[in-house]
Amino acid sequence: MLELRRADAAVAGRMTLTPRIAALLTLPPFMWACNALVGRVLAPLVPPMLLNAMRWALALALLLPLGWGALATRERRAEIVRRWRPLALLGLLGVGAYNSLQYLALQTSTPINVTLIASSTPIWMLIVGTLFFGERVRGAQALGGLLSMIGVLIVLLRGEIGAVASLRLVPGDLWMLLAAIGWAFYSWLLARPSPSLAGAQRPSWNWAEFLLAQTLFGVVFAGLAAGTEHALGAPWPQFNTTVVLALAFIAVGPAVIAYRAWGLGVLAAGPNVAGFFNNLTPLFAALLSALWLGQPPQAYHGAAFALIVAGIVASNRR
Repeated sequence: MLELRRADAAVAGRMTLTPRIAALLTLPPFMWACNALVGRVLAPLVPPMLLNAMRWALALALLLPLGWGALATRERRAEIVRRWRPLALLGLLGVGAYNSLQYLALQTSTPINVTLIASSTPIWMLIVGTLFFGERVRGAQALGGLLSMIGVLIVLLRGEIGAVASLRLVPGDLWMLLAAIGWAFYSWLLARPSPSLAGAQRPSWNWAEFLLAQTLFGVVFAGLAAGTEHALGAPWPQFNTTVVLALAFIAVGPAVIAYRAWGLGVLAAGPNVAGFFNNLTPLFAALLSALWLGQPPQAYHGAAFALIVAGIVASNRR
């Protein structure tokens, strides 16, 4: 009940962005930047739908001992069955769709295009909130979105504004756009849950039990997508040490740890403020790519980081 009251206050714009909440919302973008790089490395080795299905199957195995209370008795299992519709929707958007579409996008699109489109998530958060959840966009949020987007563009264009002319849309860009819109809906559904998942009707699930309930449905969707992909002729994965270690990482870090932090952050700060932290993902991706390729960070990385943080701060002003 305390978390739900905090969520209501955050959505109404009455909550301060504390260092703890900022840390919770910064960790997922870092993990997701790592996930994007790993997905790019694995693109020629593992089909995208199968990669997502294996990732979440491993995550489910990790969540089972942590959230077993949700399945321990017939009564607890019945709580999930009675709420299968909203849980299935959360599982579809947050588990079955987003990373499947991202991995699919990385098959045909470039990292610069994928991260640029992913950085549009805050804009979709505002649009979805306005159209479907009755949220009013404040001037400070619009300003924060502009500052953050400028910071993202600086990173993606490596400080050269003229490079924007080289951007070209390919099918992968459209898949990533769909993923960003789906993630906006997922985040709003966390902050504005259905009546059966809110207030006195919400079961006494802890974070692991709630994520487990979503993942049970999400794994089904991910498995169906992987099966369809294979039926359409996708090759079997090429397993080696790199693939195994990468699968272990994306199951633990970007899945379980990042989703836990993101859920807490959205409940505490609200989807609109949380959405601006998504703009840190391409910044982290650029820095990690620079380290991976042996290229030191440049001055524009610092300028972009300052603009992104300024956007986050501006969006949180009353």
